[in-house]
Amino acid sequence: MSNAAIEQAEGPSEESTTVQVAADLEQALLQASALIDSTVLLHRQRSELPTPVARTGIAPLGEALESLVGRTRHTLCVAMTDTGEFTDAVVRSLNAVPERAAVRILCTAETTNSSLSRLAQLADTRLELRVSENELRETVVVDGATALVRATEEKGGQAAVVNDAAAVRALELLFAGAWSRGRRLADHLRLSPRLRTELARRILERLRAGHTDETAARELNVSLRTYRRYVAEIMRELHANSRFQAGVRAVEFGLLSE
Repeated sequence: MSNAAIEQAEGPSEESTTVQVAADLEQALLQASALIDSTVLLHRQRSELPTPVARTGIAPLGEALESLVGRTRHTLCVAMTDTGEFTDAVVRSLNAVPERAAVRILCTAETTNSSLSRLAQLADTRLELRVSENELRETVVVDGATALVRATEEKGGQAAVVNDAAAVRALELLFAGAWSRGRRLADHLRLSPRLRTELARRILERLRAGHTDETAARELNVSLRTYRRYVAEIMRELHANSRFQAGVRAVEFGLLSE
């Protein structure tokens, strides 16, 4: 019988067994190394992701705004409520926004009236500006991907930079709703100051609701004659031929929500 036949009959030799064990160990070590590498890579990727919500103090607010606005590529939505640091930082940053980007700025009536000349200069061919009668929170949404929300003064005026996709989308939808109810700057400038008073808004609401003059005058605690005089002045300011038309134009100008 040959040596090969004898080895086959007796089973694997000690040498071949050692070689197989070494090969298995090497394969296990390679798999472990690959697992460690993939774990480290995943950790690095997660570490590089932006924090869903990061707060910024009062001091770096302007810097955070300029950095955020400067990253705009497609859309920039801004809600402004005053003419302070927030507005100054946004205006300074607009020069860094590409001309192809769509820029929408929504202001409160008080902001518009107090800084009319400055805002009118902003309203160029690539920038839309509207005025809102509703309460706004200072907000910036960039490309629908990142946002900055300013806290109230009672909370120190701090701001939160938001990177969470769902939260940014919600902020974008809130802005879109307020934007749809706002009026264009040109329409705002055409309105008489008396149409922007609280009394005018309350009268317009009753005209739209179809209240009788007697009921409306009683609810507003004015005489019937005074109420009718107010109605006539409002219709004249809106160039409306009927009370229904006055209500329609009040919605068009953003004096009333739809």
